[in-house]
Amino acid sequence: MNSKHLTKGSRKPSPVRRGKLRLYSNRFCPYCQRVILVLDAKRIPYEVVNINLVNKPDWMFDKSPMGKVPALELDNGEVLYESLIIADYLDDKYNAHRLHAKDPLQKAKDQLLLKQFTKIINALLKTVSLGRIEHDEAQVISEGLAIFERELTDRPGPFFGGSRPGMLDYMIWPWCERSDVLKIYGKDYILKKEKYKQLMEWRKVMVEDEAVKKSWCSANTHIKYLQSSRAGVPNYDLLI
Repeated sequence: MNSKHLTKGSRKPSPVRRGKLRLYSNRFCPYCQRVILVLDAKRIPYEVVNINLVNKPDWMFDKSPMGKVPALELDNGEVLYESLIIADYLDDKYNAHRLHAKDPLQKAKDQLLLKQFTKIINALLKTVSLGRIEHDEAQVISEGLAIFERELTDRPGPFFGGSRPGMLDYMIWPWCERSDVLKIYGKDYILKKEKYKQLMEWRKVMVEDEAVKKSWCSANTHIKYLQSSRAGVPNYDLLI
């Protein structure tokens, strides 16, 4: 997973072996981590090809539009892209360790919550782009997390999925893992832990999940990567 990120001029990988999956990924991309979490949670064998997003290999554009990651290549040469599409495909294709709720209504409600979380993601992305957190973005993050705090309080277990993490847990986790990077914008923007007690407990148990452990990075590592990215030279190979 921590292999060197391939760049322009890199040799095109050989075809995917029969019965295998290949994920074109990036070590610090939260959308890629979504797919990795699903693969690991469902214990699906796969291989990873890491891609340098600033200097992409030419052949990557043959794998997905605009060379986007994540992209999942199947052994028949078909390639899927977009993290939520790939996650749903994997859960439908591989029956073991189902992540979506069995109840259609609950599954639909979880998907609506995930749409709500997209607002938080957009606010975080704008913050990183600006290099500072504005009042509007801080409010979106705060109000959005309050929705998830209330929802988790009503769930029958420590996870949104109940007694074990489900699809909603894994789909929002990559950004929750990175939430402590907000402290680089000053103490006023550190998440108030007393305000989100349920979510803080959820974070503690999520970190102990076996699938999460495999792709988890510390806050300091995420901050180092973010600092390199903001300087215009993202260090994708930071962990090598």
